[in-house]
Amino acid sequence: MELTAEQIDRAEGVLLGTAAGDALGAGYEFTHPGPDVVIDMIGGGTFDWAPGEWTDDTSMAIAVAKGAAEAGALHEEAGLNAVAAEFVSWWDSKPPDVGFQTGQVLQWRSPTGREMQVRAHDLGGLKAGNGSLMRTAPVALAYLDDPEHCMKAAAVVSSLTHYDPQAMQACKLWSWAIRHAVLHGTYDGVREGLSSVDAGFWAPLLDTAENGGPEDFPKNGWVVHALQTAWWAITNTDDLPAALELAVRAGGDTDTTAAIAGGLLGARWGASAIPERWRGLLNGYPGYRADDLVALTHRIISR
Repeated sequence: MELTAEQIDRAEGVLLGTAAGDALGAGYEFTHPGPDVVIDMIGGGTFDWAPGEWTDDTSMAIAVAKGAAEAGALHEEAGLNAVAAEFVSWWDSKPPDVGFQTGQVLQWRSPTGREMQVRAHDLGGLKAGNGSLMRTAPVALAYLDDPEHCMKAAAVVSSLTHYDPQAMQACKLWSWAIRHAVLHGTYDGVREGLSSVDAGFWAPLLDTAENGGPEDFPKNGWVVHALQTAWWAITNTDDLPAALELAVRAGGDTDTTAAIAGGLLGARWGASAIPERWRGLLNGYPGYRADDLVALTHRIISR
């Protein structure tokens, strides 16, 4: 698909925005920063991150992106196998932070996407954590010219670790929105994406996010409240840096909600909207910096 310069800038913003939100929120995870707290890429936090270092959110998004760059069609067996292999490689690197649900699946080091899906399906207990939504952004990059298969890929990539209807639908909705934002530079895809999910469930939740506040969706480790937190931050600000700061100020799972918001914000505003100082600080698994995220993006969109 031939992209304009503006669309390329917005495509580059997807992974960069995810990483920027993730690294910004990393130092505040599981806290609730007050209005007097300065929000910056300070590092530290629960796992003593370096300033600008991203967490498992972006590391897993990179794994999805690398699978897309290698195999292209993530909704097909070869694509899912490629992503599963990247997840196992990340797991084998012994990352300091792995979501509980994700760890329950990846500890088996499944050799195929299908086997990984079965492990995720067979987990007991609550399975609608935010761990697949946080990494869904690059799915959209692989399907800029194919909305139907984008939705299928978003669901099945989610199902590798989060085999749950709410998690899979959240990924479909957000991936649709990111794809639309890259192509058109608007957030209209959030509402358009309701056509691919249970609109009766999700539409009122979007309304609450737009008109309410974090106290209305406080459990943002749950995929539903995580999406609402991200959408609240986006719709209550006018630019990318302000929205990411607001996502962090919502508190709780700050790196994840800001990473989720960042993927869509980057798709809407582009890589050029991410402050240069932030870009200079970004770093993380697998030894990447900001320029590596841009290069990986180009590998996907040029297939």
